[in-house]
Amino acid sequence: MRQGIRMVTAIGLAMFLGVPGLRAEPSAEQLRQTIRDYITRQETALGTFTIPDSREKGTLRTLTLVRVHERVGKTGDYYYSCTDMKDVATGDVLDLDFDVAETGTALNVVAVRIHKDNGKPRYTYDDHDNLVPLP
Repeated sequence: MRQGIRMVTAIGLAMFLGVPGLRAEPSAEQLRQTIRDYITRQETALGTFTIPDSREKGTLRTLTLVRVHERVGKTGDYYYSCTDMKDVATGDVLDLDFDVAETGTALNVVAVRIHKDNGKPRYTYDDHDNLVPLP
């Protein structure tokens, strides 16, 4: 019993001191909320949420959030989740991928990409999590 108490205390102390590998991962809801907050901050600052569309010569797409996907994951150093967003000009539904980094105690969106345009994927990933463009 004493050894169990010591172990719990050691883990708690390690988590408090920030020992790598012993702190809790962010929850799925924290990751989804980070993405929602990122979108809201851009809408508040700029009046809209926009993203450049590399396939349309970098033109900006103005989007509104439909939903953040339930699925979240981690690839390499980044967590990720996706959203469905609607283009306000065309009505197209875009699936955007959001990469989220954990820096200290904060979660921050570090990259956003258009993954699907009306259900058609623009890229996939290989066995080593490298992005592979599709025609």
